[in-house]
Amino acid sequence: MYGIVKNHGGTVEVFSEKGKGSTFNVYLPVSNKEMAEKGAFSENIIEGSEKILLIDDEGEVLDVGRRMLEKMGYSVVTANSGEKGVQLYEKLATDIDLVILDMIMPGMGGGETFDSLRLINSSVKVLLSSGYSVESQAQNILERGCNGFIQKPFRIEDLSLMIRKVLDSAS
Repeated sequence: MYGIVKNHGGTVEVFSEKGKGSTFNVYLPVSNKEMAEKGAFSENIIEGSEKILLIDDEGEVLDVGRRMLEKMGYSVVTANSGEKGVQLYEKLATDIDLVILDMIMPGMGGGETFDSLRLINSSVKVLLSSGYSVESQAQNILERGCNGFIQKPFRIEDLSLMIRKVLDSAS
């Protein structure tokens, strides 16, 4: 904590009394920077209008991901499992421009889901997503034709850039 406060030009005052506890007062200088307007959209975010299928087993990730993607202008369909994602893709394959796929899911994992999507459409564009760095399982999926990888947690700017990179690449 002290290092963070010091790096921001602040100080820490400590009061301690044996048997009673300690009090830490943290003082940070006022910032001269203007606060961003609430809800202001970063200039570094690349928007789009395509339709994205987001597949992840975590409900919170689906909810936040959907809202982020919609804020960027995309139309979003979600699935909370690999099986449901494949079923949705079978119905909507001609409408889906990109699939964002979680790698680690119970049941049908990312690799099996990717293979099933490719059986439906061999040129499906897939962005693999994982909380783990690119390791052997992710690398294997990328070598089988997956279009890209993004590590969670990611910044909205990085996600927008990676989405455009995959969508704008030749099939």
